[in-house]
Amino acid sequence: MEHLTSTPTAKASAERFTGDVYLNMIEAPTEPARLAAALVRFTPGARTNWHRHANGQTLYITDGIGLVGTRDGEVVRVSAGEIVQCPAGEEHWHGATDTTLMAHIAMVVGDGAGDGTTWLEPVTDERYTQALSTLNH
Repeated sequence: MEHLTSTPTAKASAERFTGDVYLNMIEAPTEPARLAAALVRFTPGARTNWHRHANGQTLYITDGIGLVGTRDGEVVRVSAGEIVQCPAGEEHWHGATDTTLMAHIAMVVGDGAGDGTTWLEPVTDERYTQALSTLNH
């Protein structure tokens, strides 16, 4: 058994995120394990780039209010205690609303050559604003 009392907080890469996002790795697997898990904290307006996962992704929302969007325009509002499961290969993004922070535990099962994530282009401000507007209807 290994008892970890804390993990270092790292600022997320501007190449993969818009705004201020902070990560605490929970599990960074070494073979044969393949589960990767991190606590990810998004400040208001912050979000991931578009991305997809070879084996899907599970998000467990721990705090705040956020958004998860897909290429087809579907957007869901998420809050603490909720779970979102993104299927393998689905291009999506997630982040905070423009007025509240959001934190989640992100879990992915790697593909044997890493965590299986393919990072794509940023979510534009226009697309993000459009996603926010869907929550007001």
